[in-house]
Amino acid sequence: MKLIDFYKAVVEEGVKADPRGMDSVKEELKKTAAIFKALKPEEKKSFDEDRLFNPYADTRVLNGLPNSEIKTVMVGIDIEAAEITIADRLSEKGKKIDLVMAHHPSGKAYANFYEVMSMQNELFNQAGIPINVAENTMGPRMKDVERRVLPANHNKTVDAAKLLDVNMMCAHTVADNHVAGYLTALFSKKKPETLKDIVKLLNEIEEYKISASNNAGPKIFSGSESSKCGKIYVDMTGGTEGPKEIYEAAAKAGFGTFVGMHYSDDHRKEIEKNFMNIVVAGHISSDNLGLNLLLDSVMRKKGKLEIVECSGYRRVNRLK
Repeated sequence: MKLIDFYKAVVEEGVKADPRGMDSVKEELKKTAAIFKALKPEEKKSFDEDRLFNPYADTRVLNGLPNSEIKTVMVGIDIEAAEITIADRLSEKGKKIDLVMAHHPSGKAYANFYEVMSMQNELFNQAGIPINVAENTMGPRMKDVERRVLPANHNKTVDAAKLLDVNMMCAHTVADNHVAGYLTALFSKKKPETLKDIVKLLNEIEEYKISASNNAGPKIFSGSESSKCGKIYVDMTGGTEGPKEIYEAAAKAGFGTFVGMHYSDDHRKEIEKNFMNIVVAGHISSDNLGLNLLLDSVMRKKGKLEIVECSGYRRVNRLK
């Protein structure tokens, strides 16, 4: 398939899996289109027109011609200059790599990836947290992340891809949406009673099995194996960690357990202070699950691609 078709399919499947729901995403795109229409001609020149169909700032084609033919994709969690060089070396040795796809964003997709954090407002609201609380705690947190990201050397890896003429893209929230939906549906169906039950369910999933074999499996960070789950919040999408101030409102909304990829110590302390439990599913393992579900969805629709694993990614094929 063509690079542009693969990219658009990745976005379409990410939208379908968005836990906010299709109507919400369509409304967001509608507002973006209105903003674009109101811009002056000079302002439109610097507008990222991908935003008109892609609501995720952290998912972009970073290098390559839209009509490039894509048959073999090298997929990794973090792609840096080393992985770009490996792709070029593999192509030299006869294993042609048509596209390198990172999970974590780079280039322009990293420069403003914090924008996707705003989707957490609606997710918190859907979970029973007042929208004014979500928005007024998320705003300062997004500014914090923006300030942290601003001085980074965003284009370092993209420049390597350009120098070696390697097609490159990243797929972040589109994959995270898939793991969020998958685990939410799993817990809804299986109804785990204790934290031990949650860990057991996670360890039955191949990506978490692989991670556990590398000493990085799911862990209970707050609570004990016998602790009752209560209401579970699956915290797997929306860019990065939200505001720690949200946890008091989450406790009031009746939540008992947070299941996430990772939690900073400040977030852990705040969750514990509000008498809730934490199960850390695992960062790289959860990223793997999301990427695998995303690739399954795209290939089910567009046809098979050859996948080359790198940088912490392991392909688990559920198409069979």
